[in-house]
Amino acid sequence: MPQGQPSVVPDDGLTTRQRRNRPLVVVHTGIGKGKSTAAFGLALRGWNQGWSIGVFQFVKSAKWRVGEESAFLALGKVHEETGEGGPVEWHKMGSGWSWSRKQGSDDDHAEAAREGWAEIKRRLAEETHGLYVLDEFTYPLKWGWIDVDDVVQTLANRPGHQHVVITGRDAPQSLVDAADLVTHMTKVKHPMDAGQKGQKGIEW
Repeated sequence: MPQGQPSVVPDDGLTTRQRRNRPLVVVHTGIGKGKSTAAFGLALRGWNQGWSIGVFQFVKSAKWRVGEESAFLALGKVHEETGEGGPVEWHKMGSGWSWSRKQGSDDDHAEAAREGWAEIKRRLAEETHGLYVLDEFTYPLKWGWIDVDDVVQTLANRPGHQHVVITGRDAPQSLVDAADLVTHMTKVKHPMDAGQKGQKGIEW
């Protein structure tokens, strides 16, 4: 795409503005590092545009507080206090979804994942957020906890102007086919290959 120009202009009856502003389904997959990091970068841009940001983490432990979570919660407070940016919600399956009375990670993980997806479906129907980050959402799809066809159909039929970003390895092919933007992270080198564990500011 030289100078930001699309390589193909489809004959779809849309104006350039209409086509440019279509809501997107974005998938970050592959074994390389950076899938969630890239998604949170998009969320930062969305926050700056004043969008409501909804982050839903499907695998990470309740004890694992990533740096992005602290930063986005702080940005949410900035919005509440000054009106700058947009509102922010951050939910983690491992800590018990915040809308549920069931807390902790002792519940069946598959049921918790399905509960999370049901809530996301409800929010999509109500056009709650401008951007949804479904972090590590490919794993409950891969493990059969959530029906892939239901996800693809729900995303295809979502109303309004809602962007959805999904991260995780092994994204199902039907999800890849349905997405508007797919990035496959390929590992070339990683410090862990040389025996180095994760460090502050890089992994969390």
